[in-house]
Amino acid sequence: MRRPDGPEHGLPHSLLVLGGTSDIALATARRLIARRTRTVWLAGRPSPALEQAAGSLRALGADTRTVAFDALDPESHETALGKVFAEGDIDLVLLAFGILGDQAHDERDPARAVQVAQTNYTGAVSAGLVAGRALQTQGHGSLVVLSSAAGERARRTDFIYGSSKAGLDAFAQGLGDALHGTGAHVMVVRPGYLRDGGPFSTTPEAVATAIELGLRRRSEVVWVPGALRMVMSALRHTPRALFRRLPV
Repeated sequence: MRRPDGPEHGLPHSLLVLGGTSDIALATARRLIARRTRTVWLAGRPSPALEQAAGSLRALGADTRTVAFDALDPESHETALGKVFAEGDIDLVLLAFGILGDQAHDERDPARAVQVAQTNYTGAVSAGLVAGRALQTQGHGSLVVLSSAAGERARRTDFIYGSSKAGLDAFAQGLGDALHGTGAHVMVVRPGYLRDGGPFSTTPEAVATAIELGLRRRSEVVWVPGALRMVMSALRHTPRALFRRLPV
């Protein structure tokens, strides 16, 4: 049922990160802890990096715990996430796992390409459905899905990664429609590439800032930086023959 003392202005008391070592996720967690978040779960493959990330958030004053989670093992997702929700309501689930892959190498190694697709799309579909159902059951909460501007139109240089993010983006939007009116909310975040030096690149901290603002506004889609929205809209409608010649 809906909690009467829910987060003010959309900011969470409790946070579950799927992909607990993600730079964007940790920047977001730090920002939210500085506001009002007090309980954080970091879900990921057990590793020193995951424990180090948890320790860094504990040092900021958050009650931080870890839970074993593998995007490539969908059969375990219900159990892994169920452990977290059994401990109490979760105000925000941040789906932040994913891999970029190596386009040039992966084109010659289909098994590697499939791993990119399974991590970024198949694993996210499974985890997203489990998380969405849990948020719907408790009657409140947000699911923030890290998509990518690359999913708007796949380029020659990244079409394996881009296609996986395009599928994830479409799934997340559809899940948002399915959950509309239940108290649960889905927000898709489409950042540019991180620190690639390009004019529309971004940083984990900038994405974290945009996520906070999106939660306050209860947005459904957030672009980072915001100017990417118009740029990618133009590229999406560019004739294919011309698009192939663009230096993108």
